[in-house]
Amino acid sequence: MEKKAILAVSFGTSYEETRKRTIDGIETALADAFPERVLYRAWTSRRILKKLKETKGIHYDTIQEALERMKDDQVTDVLVQPTHMLDGLENRTMIEEISRYKDQFASVRIGKPMLTDERDKENLVDTIISVFSDLRDQDMLALMGHGSPHIQDGIYESLNDWFRKKGHPNICVGTVEHEPGFGEILQRAREAKPEKILLAPLMIVAGDHALNDMAGAEEDSWKSQLEQEGFQTVCVLKGLGEYPQIHELFVRHAQQAEEL
Repeated sequence: MEKKAILAVSFGTSYEETRKRTIDGIETALADAFPERVLYRAWTSRRILKKLKETKGIHYDTIQEALERMKDDQVTDVLVQPTHMLDGLENRTMIEEISRYKDQFASVRIGKPMLTDERDKENLVDTIISVFSDLRDQDMLALMGHGSPHIQDGIYESLNDWFRKKGHPNICVGTVEHEPGFGEILQRAREAKPEKILLAPLMIVAGDHALNDMAGAEEDSWKSQLEQEGFQTVCVLKGLGEYPQIHELFVRHAQQAEEL
């Protein structure tokens, strides 16, 4: 007898309130879109899993544990949907782990991460423009992405191109770990001389990077460095996973995978 499941794979977060507003929201959207499938969850960050276990006694499954659980529950059809932004290290590691189990289920299909094609990029840009519809022309919105050592870094430059195409050159993207970096954000600010700079994470969850690298009080945070240059800053600590439009992107990728 066929038994269907959907496995939502996330990096994870140790911030409970943020998790409720982001990862849980995406998972709820997936469960609603696939009522015939039982929802399972797996997190990939060993550091976060260990921290939650040691400090709060909370356990979330790893990918392997979730797949073993599905085997024990006699699931036959597995649809995997990552909540990753792009096909970076976390996503590729996930695919490798799942591939080891492909012969242990009748069907295993994997959805693509959020930013996969030009339509995804345009949809994300449209979502951000809509969310920040009250952004004034004399102000600037700087979005902090994570960055990846893979070729996918070009995605961030492409998003900047899309904002310009849409008539919003005062919205720009930088990354915390790779290119384009904060230097390009600072250069854009010096050239535009905005009255105010809004800072927001271009990440599913507003976690450590958003709270510390972007909005932290340390002198090397984006907020501190911009204020040292004389700019007024406002931090918007909402992860992309809080927006229903983003949930829809993940649902669409899961639906596309199911149709393969």
